[in-house]
Order: sequence, then C-alpha cells, then structure tokens
Amino acid sequence: MSKLFSFGFWNSVARLILRNRLIIIFIILAITVALATQWKNMRFSYTEANLLPDDHPINQVYNDFLEKFGEEGNLIVIAVKDSTLFTPEKFQAWTKLNDSLQTFPEVDYVLSLGNLQTLEKFNDPNRFEMVPFIEEEKPNEEQLQEYEDELFNRLPFYENLVYSANSNTVQSALYINRDIVNSEDRKTFVLEELTPLLEKFDEEYNLDIRVSGMPYIRTLNSQNIIDEISMFLLAALLVTSLIFFFFFRSIRATVISMITVCIGVMWAFGVIGLLHYEITILTAIIPPLIIVIGIPNCIFLINKYQQEIKKHGNQAKSLQRVITKVGNATLLTNVTTASGFATFILTDSTLLREFGVVASINILALFLLCLLVIPIIYSYMSLPKEKHLKHLNKRWIGGFVGWMENMVRHRRITIYIVSIVLLTASIVGIYNIKISGSLLEDMPQEAEFFQDIKFFEEEFDGIMPLEIYIDTQRQQGVMKLSTLKRMENLESIIAEVPELSQPLSVVRLVKYSKQAYYNGNPKYYQLPSSQEQNFIMPYAKGMSSTDNLLSSYVDSTGQYARITTFMKDIGTEEMEEIEEDLWPQIHKLFPEDRYNVSLTGKALIFQKGTNYLVKNLILSLSLAIFLIALLMAWMFRSFRMILISLVPNLLPLLVTAGMMGFLGVPIKPSTILVFSIAFGISVDDTIHFLAKYRQELKANNWKIKRSVYAALKETGVSMFYTSIVLFFGFSVFMISSFGGTVALGGLVSATLLFAMLANLLLLPSLLLSLERSIANKEIMKEPAIKIIESSEDDEEITREENNNKY
Repeated sequence: MSKLFSFGFWNSVARLILRNRLIIIFIILAITVALATQWKNMRFSYTEANLLPDDHPINQVYNDFLEKFGEEGNLIVIAVKDSTLFTPEKFQAWTKLNDSLQTFPEVDYVLSLGNLQTLEKFNDPNRFEMVPFIEEEKPNEEQLQEYEDELFNRLPFYENLVYSANSNTVQSALYINRDIVNSEDRKTFVLEELTPLLEKFDEEYNLDIRVSGMPYIRTLNSQNIIDEISMFLLAALLVTSLIFFFFFRSIRATVISMITVCIGVMWAFGVIGLLHYEITILTAIIPPLIIVIGIPNCIFLINKYQQEIKKHGNQAKSLQRVITKVGNATLLTNVTTASGFATFILTDSTLLREFGVVASINILALFLLCLLVIPIIYSYMSLPKEKHLKHLNKRWIGGFVGWMENMVRHRRITIYIVSIVLLTASIVGIYNIKISGSLLEDMPQEAEFFQDIKFFEEEFDGIMPLEIYIDTQRQQGVMKLSTLKRMENLESIIAEVPELSQPLSVVRLVKYSKQAYYNGNPKYYQLPSSQEQNFIMPYAKGMSSTDNLLSSYVDSTGQYARITTFMKDIGTEEMEEIEEDLWPQIHKLFPEDRYNVSLTGKALIFQKGTNYLVKNLILSLSLAIFLIALLMAWMFRSFRMILISLVPNLLPLLVTAGMMGFLGVPIKPSTILVFSIAFGISVDDTIHFLAKYRQELKANNWKIKRSVYAALKETGVSMFYTSIVLFFGFSVFMISSFGGTVALGGLVSATLLFAMLANLLLLPSLLLSLERSIANKEIMKEPAIKIIESSEDDEEITREENNNKY
C-alpha cells in the first residue's frame, strides 16, 4: 500500500508539473516578484545580538538600567598620540575639528581639550563653578606647554576621560544622541559624515587619529557584513558552478542549476524581509548557504535525467521518471537537512530562532524550486548530446570506489582502530574546548577599526562598557558619604583588575569638589571627611545645574547610581573569574539587606548569552538526533538499524569537537551552528546508503556481503559528488574576514568530509561485522516509504505511464 501510494503519488506530481508548465513558471515568477518587493523591509542589525530570552533575569536588570540611565553604548572616542599636539598650529586644528563635530545634530556633546572646564571655588556667594580650562582663544606655545603640564599632573578628574594615564595620549569623547544609537541614522553619520571628516583631517595634519567606541565599532562591523554578503554569493556561485561543470561538462546544465539556486537566494532575501528580520552575522550566511545546499539537489536531478536519457532516449519519459523516482529521495534529504536548522527554532534565543526559521523554510522552498524548475526547463530544450553523458561512466573515480571496497573487504579492523583512536583523541580534545563570549573576537582583525580597538585597550584599558548598577533602596541614598565611600572602595578594587579600566562615577565629581575647595591642589582629590562635607556642601549646592558632565551617573531621585568601567577583549572564562573575585567584595562593601548591586552592560550580556547558547546547543543537537532517529525508524522500522546509522554520523561531530579543542577554536555563537548543520546534512548520505542496502538485500536473497558491496559501489559515487560540492561550498566561508564565519566554514567542511568517509567506510564495516544480528527480514522490514526505485518499481512506473500519458 505504501509502495503504491509512494510512486502513485509522485507519478501524479510528475503529470501535474509537466502538464502545467507555463502556469507553474508564472506562479514561480509571481512568488519571486512578490518576495522581491519585501527586500525593502530587510534591516541590517544596528546593535549587538541579544542571545538571552527577553524575560531572562539578566535582561530584566539591563532593561531596568536603561530605563534609569538610557543607552550606555553612545560614546565615540577620537584619540591622538602625538607629542606635537600641544603646538599652536596642531592644537588650533584639533580644537577646530572638535568644534565642527559639536555642530552635527547627531552629537549631543563633545568633551575635548578645547572646551575642557575646571571646577573652581568662588566666594560671595560661596559656590563652585565650571570655568574654561584654556582661556585664550589662540594660546601660544609656552601657554600650551603649561596647559599640558597642568592637564597631566593636576587634573586627575579627567584621567581616562580626556587623557591616558599610561602615556601622553589625548582623546575627545563624542556623546551620540541616544535616539540614533540603534538606528540607520548612526550608520549615515559614522560612514558619510564622521569618517570622511577625520580622514581629511588626518591626511592634512598627519596626526594618526584613532577612532573607537561601540557605535563606531558596530557601524563598521555591520558594513563589513553587508560587503561580505555579495562576496559570499559570488564566491559560492563561482566555486559550485566550476565543480558542477567539472562533473557534468555541460554549460547548459550548469546554467540551469545556477538559475535555480539564484531564484532560491532571491526567495531567501524575500523571506527575511517578509518576516521583518534583521540581517545579522548569522542570517547573512543563509543566501550563500542556499547555493551550497541547492547544488547537490541539482546534481541529483540532472544526473538522473541524463541516466534516463542514456537508457532509452525518450525525453518525456525521462522527465517524468526524474520526478517519480527522485521525488522521495530529494524530499527526505532536504527534510533531514532542514531539521538540523529547524531545531534552532525551539531555542529561546531570538538570534538562533530567526536563523532557524529562515534557513529551514528556504531549504524546503529550494527543494520545490529544484523539483519544478529543472524538469520544466529541460522539457523545452533539446536532448543532451553524447559528450554530455560521458561523465555517467564515472571511470575517473573508479579507483576511489575500488579503494573503499578494498578497505571494507580487507581492512575492517584498521577502520575500527582508526575510529577508536579518533574517538579517544576527540574526547581529550573536547575537554580542552573553551567558551568565548567576546564581542570583538569574530570581528575582522586586519581591519583598521580593529587595530584602533587594540590601541585604546593599551592606552585606556578597554573600550567595552561594563556597568555596576547600585540601588541604595532610599532616595538621595547615593550622595550619603557612607555610600560614596563604599563606591570609592569598590572603584579601587576594580582599578586593580588588569582587564578593567579606571572607573567613572559620581565619586569623581565629589572628589573633584574637595580638590576645588582647596584651590585645585591635586593632593586633595579625595572624598571629603564628614567634617569637611559640612563646609564643602554649601559650595556644591548649585553645582549640578552648571555641570552635566557626570549627571548621568546618578538618577533623578538620587536612589540609583552607576559605576562605569571599560573592559578589554576578554573571553567568558576570564570574565567569570573576574566576577568570582568581585562578588564577595561587592557583597562585603554593599550588604545585601541594604543595597541591590548588579553587573550589567552589553558586553556582559553577550558573554552570558554565549553560556546560554551552549546549553541550547546540547538541546538543539539532541533534538536533531532524536528527530532524525524518528525519521529513520519510520523509514526502516528497525531499532538496530537506527543505532548503526547514528554511529557514523555522531563520530564526525565528536572528531570536529576534538579538533576545536586542539586547535584552540572556542565555542561561540558562530561555531555553535556547526554541529546541527553538519548532522542534518551528513545524515543524508546514511539514508541513501541504507535505502540502497535494503534494496540490494531483497534482490540478493538477504546476503549481507553482496548487498553491502553493491550498495557501496552504487551510492559511493553520488556521495562523493555531493560531499565534494558541500566541502568546497562551505570552504567558501573561509575567505571571510570574520573569525567566526571562517571557523564555521572550515569546521562544517571538515565535519562533512569526515561524515562522507564514515558513511562509506565505517557504516559498511559495521553492517558486515554485525551481519548475524541484522541479516533477517524481520529487522529490515519493508520501509514505510520508498526512497529509491527497484526493478519492480520500474515495471509499476511503466504501467502508470502507459495508463496516464501526459
């Protein structure tokens, strides 16, 4: 019954396709145009991906922090390390540059040498006022030298704000309007206004300007992603088309395949726009991924068409049999591949869920495109020439197939020993895998903006903000001297951590107030005593109305405070060690019954999200294995065959994980995808081999050895073809400038290569070694669905064709 349904169903599909070719072409064109209209909705990500669920406690703390203090990543810094800066010509030019930056509507405030202010004490009435640090409009060289000396030696308030404590580097801080930080306006400002202005200035005055800050980094990184999409598409098309042409030696077959996958790419962009998803570093790889996965479909269909043409030369019959005979196989292989991606949909991470949705939808859509477009285009073309069918002899890889058969026949012990050695080594390597939650690690390290990041790490001890969020649980609790002393002690602890910068908080302003009270003497840059507070406070009462520099470090009620430090590019393990050391001291300084203290900030959230994704990796991979095992059970109805089939597919995953440990490739958002993707694709080879093996068992009266070797010869070539395409196709990602994309391409390529060898060597060896356990009709029952045709099926299809001429 299942057999009749299977081929009867696909015969009906074949007739439907071939009788309605023009209608189907029109429908495909209409869908393509409709999805093309959705391209305008594609949005490139203008913020870091939040890997945690929206309701996660860490996200809730961060959202509460944003509600009190606003966007924390709105600072762009421009630095110069040049001993000639404090000369009249260059100083005037530097001041003019900063004044021009202040005129941009996207910039709220610029803190620079030219507009620097110092706090001074005045009497009658008693008050503090901010006065210009540099009073002269055009100071001479002698005056500039005095200002330079005073800045570096008498103004600790501006340390790591305006000058570096490590050298004579000076920086300007641009506070970007918070409304545009996560919008396209930020990109326009950075790329079209700020960057050209700084490049022109650098060229004119040769000051070697360095630029950084999260808005700047995110903009240039996003632009790199955009630039690489077109590069990946062209590279994937070029590589796969060359390999395809090498296999088929037919320009016509190559062009048809490229047309098919290009339509698939257009649909992929359309689906992203239709769902209003952002293009992130993950969704950006889907279009070239569609090309890589689509080409094996084209190979399978065109190869079958040419085989049928060579067999009987009837085009109509060949096209119908392509759909009838290959329908189940291509459907099942695409379903298993899509399943590997679809498991990400069940995670709580928005980033992975969107990737899983778009990838799985488009893989299934690509199956339909290949099944429709290739037979229809060929139906309007003449028959292939004899030279285009020569590759069907497959003599050029006869040596490879012979080597495989010889290994399985005579070297099974060697295969098992190598497998066990690889497994053992992989387990050792897995214990060396590290988790990396670095925001910067995957960025292009040769890019100029990445070199600037390293410069700021050296000069200012970090660029990524880490926030300590303090709730005093009472209004005006922040400005109490006891709270300020606790904050100062915590800042001292933070400053001793090599990976963190000198903190910024309201404590600086209070310490500066005491220094100003004592006429700017830097030795009094410290918190006032309780007695000093009484006579300093009358001077400080009106100060907040004139100074907005650090007002964002205390909320309007005076209950909440923030301490901002900047962290270097460190991994998850290093950050966890820092947290482990900080928390006991935080709880000691801020008793939990009186204060609520949290660590937050985008960099920290990204690291926490990476840990969260590792847990989701185990879940999604386990789910993928379970779903595909169910599919195998439904197809083969044999528990033993499920176990046998999983071994050659799990071993490559373990080998890849071991390689990551030995090569120092960490688990991170980009490399997490490797395992589910590779498993979903590699299991296709297992399905093909076992389906052919079961068919040969029936034809050879359940003789295991003869059936295994026959299946190996028949499926080895097609596995080799598709594996080579996938290997080189995924290798395209290694030309990326993003470390994560390079790792993804290399690891998936290596995994698929291991998977091909495991399916062609280890799987047949297991079947031969366990022949007594599986050599009976009860274990290899009639499959629930037909995957490939037998001679009996050929007769049935012929009868169907005779009864239903299309």
